[in-house]
Order: sequence, then C-alpha cells, then structure tokens
Amino acid sequence: MRFSFFIPFLLILCRCSTVSSCDKRYESIFSFGDSLADTGNFLLSGALAFPVIRELPYGETFFSHATGRCSDGRLIVDFIAEAFRIPYLPPYLSLGKGKGKSFRHGVNFAVAGATALDPEFFFDQKLGRILWTNNSLSVQLCWFKKLKSSICSTKKDCDDLFMKSIFLVGEIGGNDYNYPFFVGGSIKQVQASVPLVVEAITKAASMLVEEGAVTLMVPGNFPIGCSAVYLTIFRSPNRADYDDNGCLKGFNAFAKYHNTHLKLALEKLRLKYPHAKIIYADYYSAAMPLFRAPRSFGFYNGALRACCGGGGPYNFNNSARCGHIGSKACNDPSSYVNWDGIHLTEGAYKLVAARLINDSFSSSLLDSSLS
Repeated sequence: MRFSFFIPFLLILCRCSTVSSCDKRYESIFSFGDSLADTGNFLLSGALAFPVIRELPYGETFFSHATGRCSDGRLIVDFIAEAFRIPYLPPYLSLGKGKGKSFRHGVNFAVAGATALDPEFFFDQKLGRILWTNNSLSVQLCWFKKLKSSICSTKKDCDDLFMKSIFLVGEIGGNDYNYPFFVGGSIKQVQASVPLVVEAITKAASMLVEEGAVTLMVPGNFPIGCSAVYLTIFRSPNRADYDDNGCLKGFNAFAKYHNTHLKLALEKLRLKYPHAKIIYADYYSAAMPLFRAPRSFGFYNGALRACCGGGGPYNFNNSARCGHIGSKACNDPSSYVNWDGIHLTEGAYKLVAARLINDSFSSSLLDSSLS
C-alpha cells in the first residue's frame, strides 16, 4: 500500500524534471525553525541539553551516521530540497568564513529547541532554566541578515537570488507551547500565548519579505495530541479524552487553535504583500492520515508508539529517552510513524513532505513556474 502513496510524490518530481523552468525557478532554500528542520545547528552551538542526537541511532536510516537531525534520517526540508534538486542545506553554524558561493543554494538557520518568542519571555514566566537553546527565531533572523551581504552584494543580485528561493519559516512555535505544557501548564493557560507566538512568526515572515523574500512557506503545528511524549505525560484514565485514533483530543484541538490563528494572520500578511507568495503549510492535515490509518501507508507498527525509547505504553520514558542508557531503537524505523517520542521517522516525514509538495507546491510553486 505504501507504494501507491508515493505515486503522487513521484509525479511531482517528474513534473519538476519535465517542466524546464521548475528547477531553474527555485534554486535555493533558506530555512528557519526548530528540531523539525534543524540539520545540525543545535550540536554546533555547543548546547548539551540533548547531546544524544550526535550519535546513532539518530541518522541511521539514510546518512548512516548522526548529522544533528532529530530523526533516524531525512527531514521535511530535505525532501523539499530533493524535489527541487537543491543540495541538502548546510547548517548556518557550519559555514564559518566560507565564500558566498558555497551557500548560494541556501542555508538552514533552524535550531532544535528554538522558540518563536525570545528567551526573555520564558525567563519572565520562570521557565528559562528548561530552555534547550537561546537561539530563538529572532536570533535566526539576525543570522540571516548578517549572512545576506556574503550571499549577494547588490540589491539586484539579492533580488535575483531571492526570486528563485523558497523561505521556509518553521515549523516554529511548538516549543513555545511544549515548555509550559511539560511543567504543568494547562491548555487554557498556554492558549493565552498563542497570539504572541503567531505574531512573532508573522513578524519574521514580514521581515523576510522586506529583505527580499518572494516565496515563503509557513507551516502550522502537527497534531501534538498524537505524539508519544504528550500521550505519556498526559495519559488519562478517561476514554472520552481520546479520539478514535487514540490521540488526546484536547491537545489536538489546541494545535488546531494555533493553526487557525496562524492562517488568519497569514491572510492579513498576503494583503500587505500582494506580490509575495505566502503559503500556509498544513502539517496537521498532512500528518493526520498517518495517525488514522498507519498500516495503509506501510507503518505496520503503528503511529503512536515510538520506534526508539525506553519502554512504557508508547515507548517513551523521560528517564530513558532515545539514545540514553536504558533505551533501544527498533529494528525497522520505516514501520513506525514516531521516531523518539517527540519527532517523526524519516518514512513519516517523507509522506508528509509528499503531501505538502502535492498540495502546496504543485498549486502555488510549480504552477508559478509555468507563468
């Protein structure tokens, strides 16, 4: 059954290879976000909160070694790059003093653990001590502005480059909610910060447009109520708290709440910048089929239990997380949706990316290549 799902993805790749202007139109990607997109910045930053991602089993599936990605292999950003025949993005902190030509195909600024809001917000909430990193979205934007002069030296040069670039603004914001949720914050309490988080994301998108970005892809939140870490921490004896897929209804409703606010904010941004292509990437809808019918997509070990973990109903144990003593990785990550309790497997990311490419890229990006 999984083969049939790949057909749309292969067709999109074929479209890219047969439509002559497709590959030429988008030649680079600039990515911002958190662990869903980080290709190595967290490790290179010297942070030690989650050092296990520098070792196997992280990276085992595709790269055969750890790369700093929080999965067994490639991420959504990697599959988007592949679809447009763009090289995998180097993490910003690996660039050093290289020449501008070495990152003309794009750069990844994302950092695992990053937030949309600045660290000061969390310190004010007495949550600063649990932050994985201080490299928030605003820091990543500063990195981009600092690097811009090395990438393109004149306005025309920048305009020409960014006209052929995709700016992936996220996923970001999930950690703004994870941190307070994981220390006992209620859905009602955390919901109060949604407008602030959405504002930070849209301000970032606005700044990038002002800097010359034309095509922006802004992802929403995944269905966090289906995540092994949430299912473990907030396990409930009340069956009414779960949907038919075994996911926590309250947390999925929260994710939808964030996504609704983000979509409304992006609509306003489109009115402000009519020349820009601002695409909402519906991660929630792209992922939900995997949780509704995982076996239909070849995930025979299901969607809710992690491949790599330290036991328990969902194979997530905070004292024995993936890579730590007491944890063990499954033999076949491709048969699981969830990798380590928090992040998805390469197989799941590939299918989510295929859906996004089919729905968002084919209608907005590939069609524009024909004009």
